[in-house]
This record gives sequence, structure tokens and C-alpha cells, in this order.
Amino acid sequence: MSRPKIVHVEKQLPPYSRTTAEIIPLVELWLQGQEERFRRKVVKLFEGAAVDKRYAIMAPEEVFTATSFEDKNTIYAREVKKLGSTVLRNALDKAGWVPSSLDYILTVSCTGIMIPSLDAYLINDLGLRQDVVRLPVTEMGCAAGISGLIYANDFLRSNPGKRIALVAVESPTATFQLNDYSMANMVSAAIFGDGAACVLLSSEADAKGPSIMDGEMFHFPDATRMMGFDLTNHGLKMILDPAVPETIATHFPEIIHPFLKKNGTNIEAVNHLVFHPGGKKIVQTVEELFGAMGKNIDDTREVLRLYGNMSSATVLYVLERFMNRSIPQGELGLLLSFGPGFSAQRVLLQW
Repeated sequence: MSRPKIVHVEKQLPPYSRTTAEIIPLVELWLQGQEERFRRKVVKLFEGAAVDKRYAIMAPEEVFTATSFEDKNTIYAREVKKLGSTVLRNALDKAGWVPSSLDYILTVSCTGIMIPSLDAYLINDLGLRQDVVRLPVTEMGCAAGISGLIYANDFLRSNPGKRIALVAVESPTATFQLNDYSMANMVSAAIFGDGAACVLLSSEADAKGPSIMDGEMFHFPDATRMMGFDLTNHGLKMILDPAVPETIATHFPEIIHPFLKKNGTNIEAVNHLVFHPGGKKIVQTVEELFGAMGKNIDDTREVLRLYGNMSSATVLYVLERFMNRSIPQGELGLLLSFGPGFSAQRVLLQW
């Protein structure tokens, strides 16, 4: 049986963008009533976040305007439909697939609430088949891009000759809390941006692209309050424990080595690291851990710099960079992301 393959990865950015330098005056205006020391600390946080630019589904002035959860979620719902349709249509065109050839559609998002979920709208917009199987992946945060790949792999391994589209669309700016002066809100505002990505996968015998060798999840015990959102009357309020990088470092060997060993390989044999850029500190922590093994995550750092952390979609932006290279046959890639749960998601690829 041929293994499921990743045929194409496409990305799509929303219409608004600002450099960090352009956002800082808005941040200073927002923090006007706060004490000066705190204001300086937050500005420094933005300047040192290793994010040069970020994109958004709404104008920056709109982000910093006090509106209701309903208003922000209405913008989220409207804009993610547009981004989702565009990224899926472009991916299908580039792969030479017609929309009606899709057997499954997975949509990933955690930064707003939509019922029916995004996939229902994509079925209508692109004219997918009436019997297409849909699966919305929600509430899994930054890890969900890889979660979606794991679910897609499971579907395709059980069903030869099928095609699947995984569409991740996120808008962390829609969750920004104007009246929350906690460090969790400051850090998330400094690192997050909006974006969409689509991955096309196939279990057809003639499909071209890297094969998914395996995919697994790893759940940290009693760590549900490390990362996530609290739903308040003002919207989705960020939970972010400063101990996240340290917790990752502690569990890192048991996340990486048994998974690779089970697949008859080891970290030395892995040529390409496709790691989710959670934020500067997480990137630095993982960079040191992989660096000690003679590996780099330069593409991860570069995606963070260019776009910020776009939650579930970001790791797919890193993957897209590898898909656009001529990688020799037989080389291995390890995809890795962390998210609410607290959990790690891993996928092993072979070109």
C-alpha cells in the first residue's frame, strides 16, 4: 500500500499588514493610561519579539478599537470564508485538481466561532461534491496544523485512491483584548498575526510529493492551563504560562526520540526540521535543543520574522518553504508543533 503523500502546500495572507515599527505608535496610544515603566516594558516586548511584520483581516486601527465580541467575531467569520476559499481555490488550481475530485475536507481554526464551520461554506463556494466528508478541527490552537495532517493521514491510510484538502485559517488579531493588560495578552499581541494555508494530500498510487511515514500526538499530564483561551464576555482571552519553553525543554527527549525510534530512525538521520514558530522564546529553546544535535530551524525563525505566529497555519508556512525546494529522494523531515492541552504533535515525512 502506498503511503499518503503531501501533494501541494499553498499560503494566503489577509489584506492588511503593518511592520512592527508601524504598530508601536498604536501600542503606545493604547497604553496611554498605564504607568510609564509598564509602557516601556511592553514596547520593548514588541521590539524584541523577532517579528518584523504581521498581517491582519482588519485594519490596525480597527484592532485597537473597543468593540464587542460579536463585532470582532462577525469580521472573523466574514474574512475567514474569503481567505479559506481563496487559498483552497489557488491550491487546487496549482495542483491541477478539480474541486469535485476532493473526497475529504478538513478545516482548522481556533480564533473565532462559526457554526456551521468553515468547511460547510467552502463546499458551497467551490462546488465540492455533495458526499464530501468534512471534519472541522477546532480548539487545538497552534498545534492543529499538524493535528490536521495526522487526521488526514489516518483517513487516507484507511482509504486508498482518495484526495483530501486541509485548510487552516486563523485570525489571532480578532481575539485581541483591549482591556486586558496581563502579560499573556501583551506577549500574544507582540507575536501573533493572521494567515491561511492549504495542504493537499492524496493516497492515489501516482501521487507525487513527500510521503507521511507516521504521525503521533504527545500529551503533557495536568497541563491544561498552560496555553489556551478563556471565553469571557469580551471574547477569547489568552492563557499563556511563561513556563511553556521550560516545560517543552523538560519533555523534549521523550517527544522526539521514541517517536523516531518506533519508525526505525533517529534524529541524526533527519535532514529537515519543520517546527512551528510559537514565539521567540520557544524558538530559542528548541533551537538550542536541536542545535545540540547539529540541526537548525532557520526556516522557523524566518517565518516568525516575516509573518508572526498565525496559530495553526504557521507550521504549514514553514512546510511550504521545504515543498518549494528540490529535496533529494529518501531524505527525512520532522514536523513538530506545540499547543493547548498541553500537547506536542509530530509527523515524519520522507521525500
